Amino acid sequence: MATAENTVLAQPVANFPNPFGLPQTQGMRNIMLGVGAAITVAIMVGIWLWSQSPDYKVLFSNFNDRDGGAIVASLQQMNVPYKYSDGGNALLVPANQVHDARLKLAAQGLPKGGNVGFELMENQKLGISQFLEQVNFQRALEGELARSIQAVSAVQTARVHLAIPKSSVFIRDQQKPTASVLLNVYPGRSLDQQQVSAILHLVASSVPELSAKSVTIVDQNGNLLSDPTKQASNNNLDPSQLKYVQEYQQNIVKRIESIISPIVGASNVRAEATADIDFSRSEQAAESYRPNSPPEASTIRSQQTSESYNKGLNPSGIPGALSNQPPVPATAPIVASGATASSNAAANSGLAQKDSTTNYEVDKTIKYTQQPMGGVKRLSVAIVVNYRSETDKAGKTTTRPLTDIEKTQITDLAREAMGFNKDRGDTLNVVNSPFASPEKEPIVELPLWKQPDVWQMAKEYGKYILAAIVLAYLFFGYLKPMLYKMMGKDKETIEAEQAEKQRILEEEQKEEEEAAIVNLSREAEQNTRHGSTYEMNLDMAKALAKEDPRIVANVVKAWVSNE
Repeated sequence: MATAENTVLAQPVANFPNPFGLPQTQGMRNIMLGVGAAITVAIMVGIWLWSQSPDYKVLFSNFNDRDGGAIVASLQQMNVPYKYSDGGNALLVPANQVHDARLKLAAQGLPKGGNVGFELMENQKLGISQFLEQVNFQRALEGELARSIQAVSAVQTARVHLAIPKSSVFIRDQQKPTASVLLNVYPGRSLDQQQVSAILHLVASSVPELSAKSVTIVDQNGNLLSDPTKQASNNNLDPSQLKYVQEYQQNIVKRIESIISPIVGASNVRAEATADIDFSRSEQAAESYRPNSPPEASTIRSQQTSESYNKGLNPSGIPGALSNQPPVPATAPIVASGATASSNAAANSGLAQKDSTTNYEVDKTIKYTQQPMGGVKRLSVAIVVNYRSETDKAGKTTTRPLTDIEKTQITDLAREAMGFNKDRGDTLNVVNSPFASPEKEPIVELPLWKQPDVWQMAKEYGKYILAAIVLAYLFFGYLKPMLYKMMGKDKETIEAEQAEKQRILEEEQKEEEEAAIVNLSREAEQNTRHGSTYEMNLDMAKALAKEDPRIVANVVKAWVSNE
């Protein structure tokens, strides 16, 4: 037998491929089988590692080279595996470590976004010049401002350029600093005027002696956002005024619906309001005079009276010293009675003048009026009320329109809630109409094989199942036959061994069955000799059938064959 086996081992294998023309001896065959087995094992190990590889997700994307190097160095220190995306714009880590890695990197201040802040001042070299120190300070200030601006939700990235002139001791030569800001806004988003103004004042307040007028803000499309001339010439409403109008209208609608809903139901009333708001600011000063009052009722402000009397002196006599002497005293009485005295007074009187001036207070009114902005010029409200639903005793629901009294009540309540003013020109329109019931779209449930969770679970478990199938196929189809061949056993030998094992097993089972038949026959004979009844034999046969029915079947088969 040993000689035959050695002869078989020495024979070349005709079925084994030999592309290089090498002699097909058993040693060469074992080498090739070993190489094939090693390759198969390597493939199996690779498939196993592939099945155990984690799912990678994005950690950070669109980072610059400086931040990318710092992030990779930190991941290596934390022993976190990573890889790059196809375009190299994203850094991927295992899905179960994404949040942990982000928190740890955030504690280290990564990513910095490409802006260098005041940490630049921590690495100052000894003996640095004043100019470089000033440049580093300006760079650090620009970086800190850019980081602050990037905290705005709509801003993706920002760059700040400061033009700080050199200080001078001469007031005439002093110049004010200026600033320029370049904003990169997220796609689909924009900055309103309030946000632009906030960024403008943020930059102006961070630099000494920098005014808001000296700050220029530009977006990534080259649009000038901080244009004071454009803002001054714009007569339209700004966002704050539009927001005020919307909030005012919504407040009117809310008040109307809240007071009518308890009567007709929350889903049976709809209201809309339109408010004409006056945002103009006006100031007026007026000065008016009323007519003079009667003199007896008026108030005297000032009064002046002047009276003058000139007696006539006609020149007479001889010129000289005698004529310049005073007249001789009169001999006749000065006071005369009757017409004689009056004629004498008139004759002797000269020119008489009397002036009287009286000034009265004049009524004067000065009125100064300042009208605030945001006043309501006109208010229009429209209300739609659904038909009232009624349910009878049978449970049938019907709808009916509102009565005139109900409509009047709703109209009066709406007038009070909106603050109706007829002089202002306000209008209110209440309509009672049935509401159209919305069509309910049927909710279509996705099939099980279309649900994302099922697909994710199928991918996760399918990878392991596929790996197990491939590993089993490689093991039983390639590796195991190669190992048998390396041990000198071909397919025919293996089949012969398996057939021999099966034959031996069948023979053992047959011997056990024959021994059982013999034992059963002996027990039957013994029972017959001792006078056992038919019932005892039947009970023994039933017990044996319960214990091993296969032996009973073989006994019956043997009895039938032997008749």
